Amino acid sequence: MMRSLWSAASGMKAEQTNMDIVAHNIANVNSYGNKKVRAEFQDLIYQTLRDAGAVSGADSQYPTAMQVGLGTRVAATHRVFTQGPLQTTENQLDLAISGDGFFRITLPDGTTAYTRDGSFKLDSDRRIVTSDGYPLADGITIDESAPYSSIVISSDGRVSYTPNGGTQTEAGQITIARFVNPEGLTSMGKNLFLVSEASGDPIESNPGTDGAGEVVQGTLEMSGVQIVEEMVNMIVAQRAYESNSKAIITSDSMLETANGLKR
Repeated sequence: MMRSLWSAASGMKAEQTNMDIVAHNIANVNSYGNKKVRAEFQDLIYQTLRDAGAVSGADSQYPTAMQVGLGTRVAATHRVFTQGPLQTTENQLDLAISGDGFFRITLPDGTTAYTRDGSFKLDSDRRIVTSDGYPLADGITIDESAPYSSIVISSDGRVSYTPNGGTQTEAGQITIARFVNPEGLTSMGKNLFLVSEASGDPIESNPGTDGAGEVVQGTLEMSGVQIVEEMVNMIVAQRAYESNSKAIITSDSMLETANGLKR
């Protein structure tokens, strides 16, 4: 059986996965704090027909090897943690991180997740929570007598409010977590990430200190997906998929010719 059939088939499978990733990026073009995902490819094992340096004569050797590659595969999906564009909203609890770091979120099971999505709200207990109702791990609560418009969050993460007829009161401190290898974080959906062995342990600090980014109130970090780039990637994936299918058709035609030698 011709190697090219299997090599081209591996190329079609890889490009199908690549297209899945491109489609995921496009679907999340409006997800706050979303980071684009990139497919990374590797060539597969090679069949060595002759080693480089093999003896070719009494006093000579072959300078190069004779190898035939057996296709490709998707080796990894790399999440690109570059700063997304910031959009001013003027909403008191819309927060963006300008620089490195993640907001810390407490999940229902008590574990901590991490996010760049700063579209926070107040729940019925006046806690600062995500759109899914998960509270900030810093446990910040706004007094019920404080108007929503009185909430002030400084660039170093200090949260304060002014009750009706009262003076400004500090509610707590937002801390930010950084990672040695943020690309190693595990995505769990809902714009949240979990710690993994590859990411390393979180390095917690106040915003603006120890390399952590600053908090910007009334602003959201938009998706890092560039729709034009993804459209180009889609075209490339489509043409690569088509080219691999042509290689299969051509290989099949060559086998048909070989089978027709004897009538």
